[in-house]
Amino acid sequence: MSTLRRPKLKIGKVLLTKEQIAERIEELGIRISKDYADNPPIMVSVLKGGFIFLADLVRAIDIPIEIDFMEVSSYGNGTVSSGVVRILEDLSLNIEERHILIVEDIIDTGHTLRYIIDNLETRHPKSVKICTLLDRRGRREVEIPLDYVGFVVPDKFVIGYGLDLAQKYRNLPYIGIIEEEEIP
Repeated sequence: MSTLRRPKLKIGKVLLTKEQIAERIEELGIRISKDYADNPPIMVSVLKGGFIFLADLVRAIDIPIEIDFMEVSSYGNGTVSSGVVRILEDLSLNIEERHILIVEDIIDTGHTLRYIIDNLETRHPKSVKICTLLDRRGRREVEIPLDYVGFVVPDKFVIGYGLDLAQKYRNLPYIGIIEEEEIP
């Protein structure tokens, strides 16, 4: 029998436990189900960080929904946005006259999300709303209305539950703040 080994990293603090995350996602799922009861949305996950949140969120929603994915990049392997947003993978569904709910792992400066919203609005959806697990307001440079927010977090670099450091640590079941000397 093999034992699952967690990556070795100095977690400065566990910010959100897997139980806290699960409880909040259940609450968000109930709200989204109620708000979209008569008009189910296409839920658009922003890869790669948002896929774990999306998977748990859709299981907490009790209305029929569709799912699609976009992959965008502004970080590369760093911890600070480059400011240049690139679409690496685009939607496969036609979103014209459909309600869109963008599902993000974390909102920082807002530049990437503003780019995504502007891009999607050229495709004439009925509406575009935002659901984010984490809102790091202390870094916001572009104000964007967030419709569903899991948690407001401090201006620290966080990993786990889909969030990465150079593509690693997404598999942690909690969200932690890493110690500064661990950041390359």
